[in-house]
Amino acid sequence: MTQDEILARMTQILQDTFDIEPARVQPQAKLYDDLDIDSIDAVDLIVQLKPLVGKRLQPEAFKSVRTVQDVVDALHGLIHSPVSA
Repeated sequence: MTQDEILARMTQILQDTFDIEPARVQPQAKLYDDLDIDSIDAVDLIVQLKPLVGKRLQPEAFKSVRTVQDVVDALHGLIHSPVSA
């Protein structure tokens, strides 16, 4: 899955779940300041993004995310990381 595909899916989730206009979902948009995503909303978002990764999401992977692009980068890294045995 490419970063553009992840961004498109994330945009759809934000629109469907939080009624955020797709035009507001830009890579540089700050989750809290620009999109009004609080910590509870962030958990909901991660739960909905989990199927994209196909494995368990570790909270540490998302501790430093602040922008839409940060989430895309974190998910892309998880999708393309080697599976640990």
